[in-house]
Amino acid sequence: MTGTTADPTPAPPTRSWRRWLLGGLSEHGARHPGPHGTPPAEHKGNSWWRVMCLTGVDYFSTLGYQPGIAALAAGLLSPFATLVLIALTLLGALPVYRRVAKESPHGEGSIAMLERLLPWWAGKLLVLVLLGFAATDFVITMTLSAADASAHVVENPFAPELLHGANLWITLVLLAALGAVFLKGFREAIGIAVVLVGVYLVLNVVVLASSAWQVLAHPVVVGDWWQAMTAQHSSPLAVVAVALLVFPKLALGMSGFETGVAVMPQQRGDATDTFAKPTGRIRDTRRLLTTAALIMSGFLLLSSLATSLLIPQKEFETGGSANGRALAYLAHEHLGEAFGTVYDISTIAILWFAGASAMAGLLNLVPRYLPRYGMAPEWTRAVRPLVLLFMAIAFAITVIFNASVDDQSGAYATGVLVLMLSASFASTVAARHRRHRGAAIGFGAITLVFAYTLVVNVIERPDGLKIALLFILGILLTSFASRVHRAFELRAVDVVFDDTAQRLVDTATAAGPLRVIANEPHERDEAEYREKEYSQREETHIPDGRPVLFLEVTVKDSSDFTTELHVHGEERYGASILRVEGAVVANTIGAVLMELRDRTGEIPHVYFNWTEGHPLSHLLRFLVFGDGEVAPVTREVLRRAEPDLGRRPRVHVG
Repeated sequence: MTGTTADPTPAPPTRSWRRWLLGGLSEHGARHPGPHGTPPAEHKGNSWWRVMCLTGVDYFSTLGYQPGIAALAAGLLSPFATLVLIALTLLGALPVYRRVAKESPHGEGSIAMLERLLPWWAGKLLVLVLLGFAATDFVITMTLSAADASAHVVENPFAPELLHGANLWITLVLLAALGAVFLKGFREAIGIAVVLVGVYLVLNVVVLASSAWQVLAHPVVVGDWWQAMTAQHSSPLAVVAVALLVFPKLALGMSGFETGVAVMPQQRGDATDTFAKPTGRIRDTRRLLTTAALIMSGFLLLSSLATSLLIPQKEFETGGSANGRALAYLAHEHLGEAFGTVYDISTIAILWFAGASAMAGLLNLVPRYLPRYGMAPEWTRAVRPLVLLFMAIAFAITVIFNASVDDQSGAYATGVLVLMLSASFASTVAARHRRHRGAAIGFGAITLVFAYTLVVNVIERPDGLKIALLFILGILLTSFASRVHRAFELRAVDVVFDDTAQRLVDTATAAGPLRVIANEPHERDEAEYREKEYSQREETHIPDGRPVLFLEVTVKDSSDFTTELHVHGEERYGASILRVEGAVVANTIGAVLMELRDRTGEIPHVYFNWTEGHPLSHLLRFLVFGDGEVAPVTREVLRRAEPDLGRRPRVHVG
């Protein structure tokens, strides 16, 4: 038939699968901080209270298990230990993260603040270690929350018999469902979070109001609790001392602050906000953090009082009806099985979706740092491959711990406390640099408290540190293996020539093929340039009378992987010189040569001298210090960058 066209040939299945898997991968990867780091220009942002619900699925969901953990850790002193936790939250964690929000308004968090303190490889190593603890925090958030959700499923009286004892499989199904959300996309996540948080908090208000009514109707429970507590601890000082000693075990009640900062780019802010000065975003994030902390503090105190007064201590122990589900126990006990089931469903939903907040944190942090360091493949900038990787890790952790909430809580607390310690230390340094002496002293005191809390937690639950060290070891090994594997990439975000450099290139191009002499700058006097040009013309047979360009690379920070190269032109003692700073000499030369080819349409020739020394020592110098034997490495970089031999810049060595 006329006017019709044949259907286009469908893409091969493997290509379609790859396109779907790598959807959203930035073409300008080195500038892209992560799928949740910099929303596209059309992204309108969300109100602060909606973003609070995204972090709240993690923070508020701890009500599902925190009262039970407090009762196990402090016993009858649970309300007093909770008061200490609230004080540390409002007077410690909240001021710290309000400072972090100001210092890193684009979601970088305290890790970026600490990265700026240490130069060269020390800063990169510190970031990798902190990423290990962050991975511990966020991955265990997913597995622990899903495991606790499965406990609520199994403990519900209406649960089918076949689900009893199936905690492991239920947890794996919940994790798979969470992964499916992210594989499809995350646009509706904030809307889901708003609904889950709103329903969950309302139901908790009902449970706590019912508990208050029970206490008022039976005031004897207060007397019984007080009598039992004073029998164990007759001195008020002893009560305070014990509360201070046990509160590190309650550190899980402070989770959510790091993700609160990580999702800052989702804030709408003000219309006048700029990238350099997002005043509205900072203000709204501080409002978010403060509101969440106040809401959570109120719920923690009331739930601790209710569970301590109304639940027998034996029910909190392993196998007890209130173990890991204290408020659910009260919901069933006082409001009936129907309401209790509704509460269970709400708790299961928010605990399941608590992993969304953690996953958002991981998807923000990993692409922001590792690919930029060359310590992860480029596909880690895409969402879906990372989701599959993190879900595989979460599955493994769940199987290893058999979906036990108690066994994973130590690792969770360790990750949370290390991130809070790093944030408080970074805030101390930032305040000191700005000569805010009072703030520096205050943040320093908070740092000491978090350090004490971390040490106590590690001593009492060393398994948490062991798990974190496994995450750190895994990140270090895979990161450095990736760095070595990617060592021969061009590693340049962009190559920019200033006006003088462009003029020198145009002049040299007009006289024939571009001939570039790689020069290691030393004295940079007339003798150096004349001797270098003479030796290269003699050894590599550069035609006499043809102009040459000297290319000088200075290594500024060899620990960097991708950089933007700025080529500066200079005329000195009659020599035309292109000067550029880069992370690695050979890769920088390769990137400049490829840019010269694309700008001029001519294939440039580059000339080197051989370097004396052992090949192994040169390889180590190349990987660590960015120099080594430059000529063969430049040739290898160009070979990988341009497979077509006819278009590849020529390398000559004399």
